[in-house]
Amino acid sequence: MPHSASTHRRHDLDWLRAIAFGLLILYHIGMFYVTWGWHVKSTHMSPAIEPLMALLNPWRLPLLFIISGIALHFAMDRAPLGEFLKSRTARLALPVLFGMVVTVAPQAYFELRTKGEIGPDFWAFYADYLDFGMEFSILTPTYNHLWYLVYILIYTLLVALLIPVLARLATHVDRAAQWLGDGAYGWRLMLVPVLPFLAIAAFLAPHFPVTMAVIDDWANHANLLSMLLIGWLIAKSDMFWRQLDRHLRPILITVATLAAILFVARLNWPAVRAVEPAFVAIMGVRTLYMWLAVLAMLGMAQRYLTRRTALLDFLNQRVFAYYVLHQTIIVSLGFWLAPRELPVWLEASLLIAATLVLCIVLTEAIRPIPGVRVLFGLRGKRDRPTPVRQPA
Repeated sequence: MPHSASTHRRHDLDWLRAIAFGLLILYHIGMFYVTWGWHVKSTHMSPAIEPLMALLNPWRLPLLFIISGIALHFAMDRAPLGEFLKSRTARLALPVLFGMVVTVAPQAYFELRTKGEIGPDFWAFYADYLDFGMEFSILTPTYNHLWYLVYILIYTLLVALLIPVLARLATHVDRAAQWLGDGAYGWRLMLVPVLPFLAIAAFLAPHFPVTMAVIDDWANHANLLSMLLIGWLIAKSDMFWRQLDRHLRPILITVATLAAILFVARLNWPAVRAVEPAFVAIMGVRTLYMWLAVLAMLGMAQRYLTRRTALLDFLNQRVFAYYVLHQTIIVSLGFWLAPRELPVWLEASLLIAATLVLCIVLTEAIRPIPGVRVLFGLRGKRDRPTPVRQPA
């Protein structure tokens, strides 16, 4: 059921955030096996799971950013702006800076080992890694997967500057949401908001490929910042959440249809890529699928994931650290497993199980240490996570 004005915590969004980060971890494990470029690769590398990965890829990051925008709105309401920005900057910047110096360094080490650019001496590599003048095939020192924290920090500062404008826009969201939802089968809600994303795909994406490098990642910024701003604007709109629930069924049917089209296209990707009109059409379908998949996830979570459980409390306190740690664990384990030439089912099972276990064990080891836990995004014992509350 849709949420009404209340001060209760939005457990659906807590669940969805945990699920989104869980999918991110599984996606990065999948990157070890697909033919796309990544830090280390399995000897079993093949395109077998690429169609499934391609169905996850369009919406996994937009979902994280729209959730981040919703949470950001409520967090900004709970403290004076200056105090909030100081706290948020520390919480995001410390894991990034520590990550560049320590947490992410093994990823660069194992990647360069795989490429044959360095020898096995880690400490010799580490001295070069911290030397900005070194010319490896990758930029060092680097933040790799922690780019998400960098972008969230930048967008948070930008939102703070835009608060007067956003606050005025937010007063019109209910009216806009009612208009979007009044169309038959929710067609306006499904199609109108996707128009800016289609423009980004048509005019920016061909010229600015995704880099995660901040200064030249303009198409990615346009997409992800837009999702975060949408999240900020809909956070307190009762009307939006009611209309989403009202039209959830046609949204799910459309998402399933688009997913089937994209899956078939991916199975025939060389042929699709060779015909320009077909490729352009599939890129349009992919963009629409992205928006509707995000709506579907928000809508299903709102309807079905409303209960607070011990597992949810456990994940809420730890998911940030799992995110910070997971890719270094995957890359390190992948480098060790690859030359063992294990059967693919055994190698993948070991990689998944060991990644989950090490995320949990390392996080539990880090949590009690005050000076260390903040470097992995863990809050102090006296701190409470910012509640994502129901719209008021």
